[in-house]
Amino acid sequence: MQWEVVIGLEVHAQLATKSKIFSGAATAYGAAPNTQACAVDLGLPGVLPVLNQEVVRMATRFGVAVNANVAARSVFARKNYFYPDLPKGYQISQYEQPIVAGGYLDIELENGEAKRINITRAHLEEDAGKSLHEDFQGCTGIDLNRAGTPLLEIVSEPELRSAKEAVAYLKKLHALLRYLEICDGNMQEGSFRCDANVSVRPLGQAAFGTRTELKNLNSFRFVERAINFEVERQIDVIEGGGKIIQQTRLYDAVKDETRSMRVKEEANDYRYFPDPDLLPVLIEPHFIEQVRSQLPELPDAKKQRFVTTYALSMYDANFLTASRAWANYYEAVVQAGGDAKLAANWLMGEVAANLNKQNLDIDQFAITEKQLAGLLRRISDNTISNKMAKEVFETMLAGEGDADTVIAAKGLQQMSNTGEIEAIIDQILADNPDQLAQYRAGKEKLWSFFVGQVMKATQGKANPGYLNELLKQKLDT
Repeated sequence: MQWEVVIGLEVHAQLATKSKIFSGAATAYGAAPNTQACAVDLGLPGVLPVLNQEVVRMATRFGVAVNANVAARSVFARKNYFYPDLPKGYQISQYEQPIVAGGYLDIELENGEAKRINITRAHLEEDAGKSLHEDFQGCTGIDLNRAGTPLLEIVSEPELRSAKEAVAYLKKLHALLRYLEICDGNMQEGSFRCDANVSVRPLGQAAFGTRTELKNLNSFRFVERAINFEVERQIDVIEGGGKIIQQTRLYDAVKDETRSMRVKEEANDYRYFPDPDLLPVLIEPHFIEQVRSQLPELPDAKKQRFVTTYALSMYDANFLTASRAWANYYEAVVQAGGDAKLAANWLMGEVAANLNKQNLDIDQFAITEKQLAGLLRRISDNTISNKMAKEVFETMLAGEGDADTVIAAKGLQQMSNTGEIEAIIDQILADNPDQLAQYRAGKEKLWSFFVGQVMKATQGKANPGYLNELLKQKLDT
């Protein structure tokens, strides 16, 4: 039997506010446990939550960017459940009236085709605390620093049909949130994580199969591996005569498997009701239009502009616009005088390799945009060869100055005087009559011998273009 995979994603994006959604407590990552949770975050008696206006602006920014409907009236509700890191016994979230409804993202499939993934809703809610196990032998510690951290939960329609499609959607959403500057997207710190609802059904069947929910996936690689495992597990269970149980499952990255966590709750299990301490959120049309007017150039538009303005391939533009920081760096290099195509090649090659090696992002790169543009200009005007440029690049990374300083200090100027190169070629041909005769008799492999001799004589400084042209003239004479 052929099976069809059905996937819907619930993404939790931490909004980039300095304080929490209902209190003035800080949201900074890495503080000592329980030093950033106040009485409001813990729901102690006698305190009231006050909505952080910035989260409304950020949610609106997202809604406008994905062509969704930003609700004129949305309501916060209490989602009731017991968990050790939720001391209030309920989470403030949105239920029947979310702030954002609808919208879509267009993703690119592996075969190059585009696919539209519709968004069901995006609602505001507070995060819970965190259970700690590593430093507590035989018991569990609780850190409530995350309690009250603002989240935007973005729920997709079940329109994804493979783990790769799910990852493509997540990467597109991740980039968009960072472009909008409403989420830093740091997956290691939990700022961007997702739950994946996965089911299978016989190909052609309209009704959905029973789904399981894979919780708290925090890397693109884990999302793909977890979904693939779960799909195979469900198919094996069904084909073995069993039934899928609706449940929440955890992904174990070490064993590369999912395992049962608890039976999946339904909405009525949470006994939602409007939070009596919070007024409905009312958004005026002029506020939405103000947010819309302040949107930055979004990734798809920027990608298309890079193709038309800088004559880049779609592959190059995809790479360079994957993050706003990379796109900004690239444009700054070009504006500082770097050739557009050469700049793209260097960013995707030497620069990306260096950053990957050091596990750094482009905004932490040691070479400024102007410095890199200076290096590219010296390649373009034939002052140095590509080979020499890599030596200059390494020296610049070591902090020994800009390209012109390094070239002068190391004497790396490329030899472009055709008269000098021609004289050297003449001498080498005169010194190697046997090789010259063999080449002219048809042994073309000796071409590299002559090139090597010229490069040796010039200490690698001969302009390759001039060298090849002059050597060909001499050998063919």
